[in-house]
Amino acid sequence: MENIKQDLGTLYHPTSALVFYQTNDRIKNVYVEHFDMDTNGNPINAHPLTIREAKFLSKALHIETKRSREFLKPQNILSENILHINPSKGSVLWHTKGQNIKLFFSESLGIPNGMAQVPALLWSANKQSLVIFALSSDRRPTEKTVLYHAPFFNIYESGSVCMGTVDVNIKNSASIEEFTQAWQNYFFNSYFSHLMNGHNPIKGNLVNLWNELISTGNPFPKKLLKKTNRTLKDLLL
Repeated sequence: MENIKQDLGTLYHPTSALVFYQTNDRIKNVYVEHFDMDTNGNPINAHPLTIREAKFLSKALHIETKRSREFLKPQNILSENILHINPSKGSVLWHTKGQNIKLFFSESLGIPNGMAQVPALLWSANKQSLVIFALSSDRRPTEKTVLYHAPFFNIYESGSVCMGTVDVNIKNSASIEEFTQAWQNYFFNSYFSHLMNGHNPIKGNLVNLWNELISTGNPFPKKLLKKTNRTLKDLLL
């Protein structure tokens, strides 16, 4: 997939560096030296770490720790579309109902960009990766719910999404609402371009399907969805 929106994170420039020196004695003594950085990122002006600089470092580390604690913290009462949160892995499982949404396609597919109906979807993601499956109804899924292949390009048979050149940048302090919305934006605001390893996710021709749905606005034909051999419970293991 190719990114069509600039969603870059904050750009950080090196301004200083610390070098720790340690003796080889049985009781280790440590000395810390502070370097400024020039415009090319080279260390200059070496000097012992001052109390003021140490306090600044301590404050920066405290802020980053606070941001980590806020990761996946809900802003309000959890929405019913959130199915499972795994704090140790930093992952979330959620579902979305069928919806009418704008889709983007590479020119090579011969499919115009446009609004189309997509089925209910099951999403599983951490900061680095996304897995998507389709669902047969808008009802809240259970552990026994059968999963279908998501009817899109750029998705492996396993459900893993190939994000291609999309620059995924999930903030360390992202709430669960920001996290799930960010992944949905990354997915739908990117160009679909090709099948992965020849995997056809539907019963039929995927190019013809999306050409028809975009030109007609018809509901998504659930009869074309292909079952997997997995249930929602398999994603919890």
